[in-house]
Amino acid sequence: MPEPELIWIIGASDGIGAAVARAWAKLGARLILSARSTEKLQSLATELGPEHVVLPLDIGTRSSVDEVTAKIAEIGPLSRVLHFAALYDPGKVEELDPVMAAKIVTTNLTGSFHVAQVAPLLLIKDGQLAFCGSVAGYIGLPQGQIYSATKAGVINLAESLRSELAGQVDVRLVSPGFVDTRLTQRNRFRMPGLVTTEMAAQAILKGLLTRKFEIHFPKRLTLPLKLLRIAPYWISLPLTQRLTR
Repeated sequence: MPEPELIWIIGASDGIGAAVARAWAKLGARLILSARSTEKLQSLATELGPEHVVLPLDIGTRSSVDEVTAKIAEIGPLSRVLHFAALYDPGKVEELDPVMAAKIVTTNLTGSFHVAQVAPLLLIKDGQLAFCGSVAGYIGLPQGQIYSATKAGVINLAESLRSELAGQVDVRLVSPGFVDTRLTQRNRFRMPGLVTTEMAAQAILKGLLTRKFEIHFPKRLTLPLKLLRIAPYWISLPLTQRLTR
């Protein structure tokens, strides 16, 4: 029998990351589970089985990333690195706490940069590296800052890496719409196309097993936003201003 895939899932303690971990475990993969919450990771590992490894990680701190990277290098080469860790604080720009805004940038964007640097050193040839963007990064929408800005940066980073690492690493971009998680439950508006974490995990796994660069869902939300993204400003900006009102 072939060796099971060894997959590093970052942001595995909750939400989409935990749901993806459960889905890969059902397929027989061996997982390295990382996030800041050691207790939640241990609970998930106990649920999934003793073959899975818990390595707590603060993705925004480079020393933490380097320490975990060294431990993973001793475990063995990875088939996939799936990065889902993120912070979220909805609200208009004028309402945001500057300290929290800095933490979001560090976790979402700088953290993705750290992953982009260390993951290729851990992956087998043509191994997969997936970043979690968001449809919030497609275009500036009201009450999305500063999360939306960081996700736009993650999208740009994934696009750059797709070219830079061609022939070495299989870079992918995951762009979810609204997923029912602890973070989105803070939203004070109706979330169109809301899906469960289990539905999101199935869409992600299905997409990662194809050759598509971007996995985006649900289509009834993502496709209109993609059209808005490529529309000229004289069309898109009046439409987004209506959302503010």
